[in-house]
Amino acid sequence: MSDTIKGAVRPAPTSPALGRDDPVGTGAEGRSARRHPLRALGFGTIGAVYVWLGMVVVFAVWIPDLWLDRATVTTLMSDYAVTALAALSLVVVLSARLFDLSIGSTMSLGGVVAGHLLATTSLSPTLCAIGGIAAGVLVGLANAVAVVWLRLESLIATLGTGAIVAAMAVALSGDKVLTERMSGEFNLIAIGEVAGVNVSFLYVIAIMVVMGLVLEQTSAGRRLYATGYNAEAARLTGVRVNRVRVAAFAVSGGLAGFAGVVLAARLQAGAPDAGAHYLIPAFSAAFLGATQFRHGRFNPWGAVLAVLVIGTGSLGLTLVGGPTWAPDVFSGLILIVAVAITVAERGPRKAAGR
Repeated sequence: MSDTIKGAVRPAPTSPALGRDDPVGTGAEGRSARRHPLRALGFGTIGAVYVWLGMVVVFAVWIPDLWLDRATVTTLMSDYAVTALAALSLVVVLSARLFDLSIGSTMSLGGVVAGHLLATTSLSPTLCAIGGIAAGVLVGLANAVAVVWLRLESLIATLGTGAIVAAMAVALSGDKVLTERMSGEFNLIAIGEVAGVNVSFLYVIAIMVVMGLVLEQTSAGRRLYATGYNAEAARLTGVRVNRVRVAAFAVSGGLAGFAGVVLAARLQAGAPDAGAHYLIPAFSAAFLGATQFRHGRFNPWGAVLAVLVIGTGSLGLTLVGGPTWAPDVFSGLILIVAVAITVAERGPRKAAGR
């Protein structure tokens, strides 16, 4: 089943010496981009940008009174910040050619752990939030044990751990929504503003920038991409592949836990099933993002752009009075189309490489 991701998205190749994986155009694509600077602005490179702008214009003409209101922009930034955080958590593991189907349950557990600590201890909201993030890291390490040491397929292993984690969230919450001490200071974790910008959106921007710099400008990022491209070749060049995979799962779990904490703070409730709804949109954004900026390679810039596309389409369909199931259908279609595009792109690129 890991062949699914192998066929869908393949990270850009690295040299045997683990040099840069051509993030700045040192290979054939980079030379082509230098000869044709406008190619970087082509539909094949940043098509999602044009699709997003097109949707903005369509909804602005269709429902100008609602769409051009500042509240709509605020809603888009705050509502879909959680989706963006979930998508960014997936970028890390997918770059290592691993699946993590447990992120929805991990998000739920992160919010429930924070809510449980708020209700049963006198710890500050900040420490309770850190507890939720720590719970996510532990889930990531559990995934790493199943995949790295037990040698299970990541798709099956994380599906199993996800079910266990979901049960843990239900047990810890007593199968009820936790609301004690969720308002006030804890709520500000998600709804606060800095210079008029929602703080949740600022989390997304900060993590996107840091992740992008780490993946593209550090040896750790190059080792991660090398592991995803060809684990055996990376191992022969001295990369500790298992350590990279463990770190990828831990980071993914921590980010998913953080997304769950932000979600709980926004809802002012720790619900044991709150994160389940974010699994498909997060995967849709991660795969669609791989078709942007860095062809065939998972990257945070593309993932956040994809969330904007998904969020704009879903919010627009809601505002025009579409059925309640329309946003879910839209996210599912985005996932199918994104995977189809990346599969189609891989064929010509592989032939060109030969």
